[in-house]
Amino acid sequence: MRIVGGTRRGRRLLPPRSSATRPTADRVRETLFNVLGQQLGGGDVLDLYAGTGALGLEALSRGAERAVLVDAAAEAADLCRRNAEALGLEGQVSVLRLRAEKAVERLFREGRRFSLAFADPPYAARAGDWVVRAVGPLLAEGGTLVVEHDRREVLPKTAGALFRVDERRFGDTVLSLYRSVPPNP
Repeated sequence: MRIVGGTRRGRRLLPPRSSATRPTADRVRETLFNVLGQQLGGGDVLDLYAGTGALGLEALSRGAERAVLVDAAAEAADLCRRNAEALGLEGQVSVLRLRAEKAVERLFREGRRFSLAFADPPYAARAGDWVVRAVGPLLAEGGTLVVEHDRREVLPKTAGALFRVDERRFGDTVLSLYRSVPPNP
């Protein structure tokens, strides 16, 4: 596992020690960031179910300002911290060791808004629909949500102000991209 673009391109990430964490493959991340754009131009990033922190750290390497990495597992939260430190990005990263639902509630109460959010829940949890509905209110106007899910899980085309704008398949893995649009006056 490595950072595939930006200022930290080619730098290795520490891998998980257990099989409980399923990192997003380098080729999937590379394709995703080709779709999102090579340079992100600022903004805050949320990486829900962060695992190694690879998606949020990749976004920082490509110009995002700050990242919040969320994972309930102690090993994953520690791995996120260690990977941020190894890349020299610890000053731009907050790691929350919380369940996704609690983290989303907390971030909403704090009034946080993100220009980009990633969610890669365990496929068995079938949490994609919940993610789309729960994370939507955390997105800034024009923000993007990327949900990685199993191809057998069907996600909604719209949810509140979110509209699915793209979908990419990689074998059994699907990336569904949503954009937050302003309400009609």
